[in-house]
Amino acid sequence: MYQPETYTIALLFMVISMLGWGSWANTVKLCPTYRFQLFYWDYGIGLFAGALLWGFTLGSAGQTGRPFLADVTGAGEVSIICAVLAGVIFNIANLLLVAAIEIAGLAVAFPVGIGVALVVGAVSSYILSPNGNPVLLFGGVALVVAAIVCDALAYGMREREQRAMSRRGLVLSLAAGVLMGSFYPLVAHAMDVSHAPGPYATSFYFVVGTGLCALVFNSLLMHKPLDGKPPVAMSEYFSAPFRWHAWGVLGGAVWCTGTVFNFAASRAHIVGPAVSYSIGQGATMISAAWGVFVWHEFADAPPRSRKLLGLMFILFLLGLSAVAFAPIFRAH
Repeated sequence: MYQPETYTIALLFMVISMLGWGSWANTVKLCPTYRFQLFYWDYGIGLFAGALLWGFTLGSAGQTGRPFLADVTGAGEVSIICAVLAGVIFNIANLLLVAAIEIAGLAVAFPVGIGVALVVGAVSSYILSPNGNPVLLFGGVALVVAAIVCDALAYGMREREQRAMSRRGLVLSLAAGVLMGSFYPLVAHAMDVSHAPGPYATSFYFVVGTGLCALVFNSLLMHKPLDGKPPVAMSEYFSAPFRWHAWGVLGGAVWCTGTVFNFAASRAHIVGPAVSYSIGQGATMISAAWGVFVWHEFADAPPRSRKLLGLMFILFLLGLSAVAFAPIFRAH
């Protein structure tokens, strides 16, 4: 398999991860009336396609470890269980976060969910694998959390009709954040035990976990949506335009690309999972950039909102720079 050997290549992998995690949601916007529960089936197909694509290319190249298929079949039971469980946890967190945004609004759900996930994921990953300078790492994480808060405030000012903070939406956001931050340490553990697979085989088992979970959890949400909307019939999936299915598959493949590259970067000796995960969460900045510069979501927003967005980008860049330098300036 191919494994980054220098920090420059590992950093490139983390940047690609950030771009993938922050860009896949554009495919949702290209299917404006496609219920998310139906979109998620196509998204799941894209996850599998992405895992296999990178497994049979980068995962089968290079001189490090075993080729992809040998790595998949030779993985130990503990690694498989951890990777599959991580996929299940991520899938539940992702669906809960989407439901929370629908109920409480982006201004509440997004900073709570992603902010909690960033803190939980970075701290727990660092405890398991303490790589990098902790002052730079956690200082950068704090700046990224502040940037997410600015992003949320900007969205709140943009909304013409302010939504009341729903207790159910807040609870869902907290639950999504805790779960979203909990899956990554399991992934790190899956690649750090005896008979552990590499990042490409781990990504495959992770995707298996998301698929198994979606069969149960997404089916349940089709019948009982958490956002209060009417139930969704599977017949609507088969009557949807082909381009919607194509965008859903592409969205899953793009997210999976970010995941594979993030897992691979985390295995670079100098990086570690805490740094890789934290830089990956810069996806929030990428997502905001798409909304501002491509979708023009803030064209009619008040000036204060646009100022907050400018502050958000500055805080993000400072925070991500601090995290990026954490592996270089290690504490002694």
